[in-house]
Amino acid sequence: MPDYPFDTVGLGSDQIDIFLETYTALKNRFNIQQTGDIDFHLEDFEVFKRYFNVSLRDSFLIKQSGCSSYILFTENDIRLPHNKSGVTELREYQTWALAYLKRNLGRVLIRPETLVDKIIELIHPIEIDFKEDKAFSDTFYVVANDYEKAIAGIDRNLRNAVMDVRENDFVIEIVEHTLIIGSKKPITPDNAVHLAEFVARVASMC
Repeated sequence: MPDYPFDTVGLGSDQIDIFLETYTALKNRFNIQQTGDIDFHLEDFEVFKRYFNVSLRDSFLIKQSGCSSYILFTENDIRLPHNKSGVTELREYQTWALAYLKRNLGRVLIRPETLVDKIIELIHPIEIDFKEDKAFSDTFYVVANDYEKAIAGIDRNLRNAVMDVRENDFVIEIVEHTLIIGSKKPITPDNAVHLAEFVARVASMC
C-alpha cells in the first residue's frame, strides 16, 4: 500500500486521488511539511457552526523565512432537510488556510459582497466601509464586533492581499489573532494553492 503524506482512513479512491493531487500542487509551489498534532480551535469560528462535526484530517505548515502559515484539510459533517420527513447527513472535505496576525482584530468577517448585502445595507447600515479604499469597499462585505480594532487591523496591505485572492467564492474570518480563509467548495488543487498564496502573503506582512 502506498505511503501517502496524509491520513487516508475512511477515504475512497477518488477522494485519495484529489487529496494527493492537492498535496502535490502545494508541495510543488511551497516548502510544506506536516505539522503533527496542533489544535487550531476551529470550534471558535462561525464558518463551521453549520456543521455538527468538524474534524481536522491533516494540517501542513507553509515554511517561509521568519513567518509561518498553514493549510488545513477538514472533514465536515452536516445535516440537511430531506423531503418533509427527515434529514440527510452529508460529509464534505474542504481546504482552509490559516495565518496568525500580530494585531488583535476582534471578530471580523470578510467575503465578496452580494446584491442582497447592498440592499440590506441601505436599510441596516452595519457594514464597515473604508472611505480611502472604495474599490475594496465596493467588492467586499466586512462586518466586525469591534470597529476600531477592525479599522486599525485591516490596513492597506491586508486589503490589497484580499483583493488579489484568485478565488471567487471564499470567506475570511478572523478571531482575534487568527485568520482563516476557505470556502464550502470541495478540495481542489488550484483552490488550495490560491488560499495558500494568500495566507503566506499575510504571514509575511506580519
